[in-house]
Amino acid sequence: MRVLLVAPPGAGKGTQGALIATHFDVPHIATGDLLRDHVARGTELGRAVQDRLNRGELVPDEIVLEMVRSAFVEAKHAGGGYVLDGMPRNMAQARALYEVGLSLEMTANVALHLKAGDEELTRRLLARAALEGRSDDTEQVIRHRLALYHEVTHPIVDWYAARGILVTVDAVRPVERVGRQILTALEAMRPLVDHVPEHARRSVDLTGLGAAFGQS
Repeated sequence: MRVLLVAPPGAGKGTQGALIATHFDVPHIATGDLLRDHVARGTELGRAVQDRLNRGELVPDEIVLEMVRSAFVEAKHAGGGYVLDGMPRNMAQARALYEVGLSLEMTANVALHLKAGDEELTRRLLARAALEGRSDDTEQVIRHRLALYHEVTHPIVDWYAARGILVTVDAVRPVERVGRQILTALEAMRPLVDHVPEHARRSVDLTGLGAAFGQS
């Protein structure tokens, strides 16, 4: 399985990504971890990242995409599956990532959308901030991050729906129940994803898996 995770802050993306990766025995490619690993190992990409950070600049998309490309190559040699967590965050990244996947024959089978309302997400993020002692994660900051997600990241959901690879799950429920439903859905889809082309599928929630592959 090749799975992209699309979710707002606080929806449990890291937790569910790790669960999916462990269940299917595929790499969990988290872009934040990739950046830290390259910096720690002092690779050419890592030095470029560190130089940018030292100057107080954002890491450019092309650097992150190159790291993801390298991770995709490793995943392909390891069997061809992955869970990508942390990218894409905007349409430009989504299209660039698709081109990377096409070039390696590693495009995603599923774009898994973890859906939750802003009030629940704000509650979760405030609780996490209190637990971790993060005084900078105020309610105002959190609501700004969520507004940015709706403006910049959420339009990607429609794009994946149009491609026929979107699966949406209600992430508000207990984490264990969400995880079980995700794994059940992906297991049902696994024998089909390599045989049913994208144009023959429709986006679904996790109550209509048959419809995702044009079945009645």
